Amino acid sequence: MGETLTALEDQRTQLLQQIAGLGDFRTGSITVTTGRCGKPNCHCARPRDAGHGPNFRLTRKVDGTTVTETFPSPAALDKAQREVAEFHKFLHLSRALIEVNEKICRLRPLPEPQDAERSAQEKKQRKRSTARWPRK
Repeated sequence: MGETLTALEDQRTQLLQQIAGLGDFRTGSITVTTGRCGKPNCHCARPRDAGHGPNFRLTRKVDGTTVTETFPSPAALDKAQREVAEFHKFLHLSRALIEVNEKICRLRPLPEPQDAERSAQEKKQRKRSTARWPRK
């Protein structure tokens, strides 16, 4: 609870630098699927056979639609796994940044009024009516 405003601002600067240092990232989750082709003489038609695969897929939402991408090679899968891991780092850092910013907002003092006479006038101003229709 004894965090100072300058310490929190330094922490925010460090978090922003860490976010700026992140590599390429993308949203989604990588899943493994196996499938059956439907041919009666294929090995996948046998009981307890794992089927064809494993096939790795990246699934994510784009404008409310689920988009699935299949990886053509192990190198493409490795690249996607690194990018998803970077996205998880980004999520962690951005949540920490929001926490620090909220603490800064609570600790930062209110600005001093520029003109004491003006603030006295603001207090004297009448509030406007919130009537829904004009008076007769």
